[in-house]
Amino acid sequence: MKLVVGLGNPGRRYEETRHNVGFIVVGELARKYSASGLKTRFQGGTAEIVVDGEKILLLTPTTYMNLSGASVLAARDFYKIPQEDILVVCDDLNLPLARLRVRAAGSAGGQKGLEDIIRRLGTDEFARLRIGIGAPPDGWSWPDFVLSKFAKEEIPAMEQAVARAIEAAVVWTREGVQVCMNRYNGKE
Repeated sequence: MKLVVGLGNPGRRYEETRHNVGFIVVGELARKYSASGLKTRFQGGTAEIVVDGEKILLLTPTTYMNLSGASVLAARDFYKIPQEDILVVCDDLNLPLARLRVRAAGSAGGQKGLEDIIRRLGTDEFARLRIGIGAPPDGWSWPDFVLSKFAKEEIPAMEQAVARAIEAAVVWTREGVQVCMNRYNGKE
């Protein structure tokens, strides 16, 4: 079994915000592959999909972004999922709007959800798929920016980014992180 985690914050207040791009991708992945077994466990929402015979657990932690590691750790340990079979999908304000970046491992790069996952798992050796949300405009604090909704003119680009992120997650499942990196990094 593989684990795909979408990071975000629970509750209506945060729906469709920049910080919830991970939730959006995992939700669309669940819809596209007719997820079954929708449950609340591991301090999050879970569902299972099957892609080319590979079972994938989808997880959206409901611990709020900065405490996502507890949920990921619980799911990983329950299913005994190896680090290389974990993919975390999250927003990145250091990337241009709608740009994808896949990495096999590495630092959190300022993303608090990733930071907590790294701390809880005790390693940064898991794949991550970052989706660019752009940088805050002049006069905006980064917390206010990441919790804001996308502007009307940004929505088409983000819809395409979500569709590409779903494709990237499937490629990661089928062909591994290196192929996924080669295919999706730096391309819009």
